[in-house]
Amino acid sequence: MWLKITSNYSPNFSTPKRQKKNIKYIIIHYTGMKNELSALNRLTDFKSKVSAHYFIKKNGKILNLVPDLYEAWHAGKSNWKNIKSLNRYSIGIEIQNSGHENFYEKFSDKQMNSVKKLLRFLTKRYRVNCKNILGHSDIAPNRKKDPGEKFPWKELAKVKLAHWRQLNEKELIKYRLKKINFLEEKKFFINLHKIGYIKVQSKSSIYKKRLLIKAFQRRFRQGLVNGISDQECLILSKNLIKS
Repeated sequence: MWLKITSNYSPNFSTPKRQKKNIKYIIIHYTGMKNELSALNRLTDFKSKVSAHYFIKKNGKILNLVPDLYEAWHAGKSNWKNIKSLNRYSIGIEIQNSGHENFYEKFSDKQMNSVKKLLRFLTKRYRVNCKNILGHSDIAPNRKKDPGEKFPWKELAKVKLAHWRQLNEKELIKYRLKKINFLEEKKFFINLHKIGYIKVQSKSSIYKKRLLIKAFQRRFRQGLVNGISDQECLILSKNLIKS
């Protein structure tokens, strides 16, 4: 499938070049800005100290802002499995979308077609496992919501470009909002950590726990993001470890 990429370089990246084998993750973001031009200007302004490797416009056009082998500044403070600071090991893709703080909208078909083409290209070039294609909120649940519950992870999973559950949807939804006990909730958070999410400490506040639950739900239970763990969430977490 033909992939057209236009260069529009950002000065915001770290040197020296990294080795190809060190690229193990792809992180999906939305810009969270109403105006596409403003988002692009921010990602290419050295004063902003933020960037990404790729920017996908509303019309599906793909811009390359930072060469793959340089570290772009897109993940910030982040954790996944035993890795801190995902910038060093990842490629960042920014998709134009107003985000939760504005008028969070669906991602356009043109954008998603470009996302699929770009992910196929990158996963093949760098041998990235589909389980390592993550959302910004996965690696920074205390700070970020993007790409959010409207990002079609299930659609990507159908073409082997994302990790997804392997469960009967009609059966699964029967467990939604069914309460879990203390030990089950503890097991749920252990499962999240096994998947890759940041570890919940015993002293962690209810607020931080809810942010983590919401990050998980935005990714794997998009029909209801309420920050409350239930039987459905527990079953999902178990299945994702196995799948």
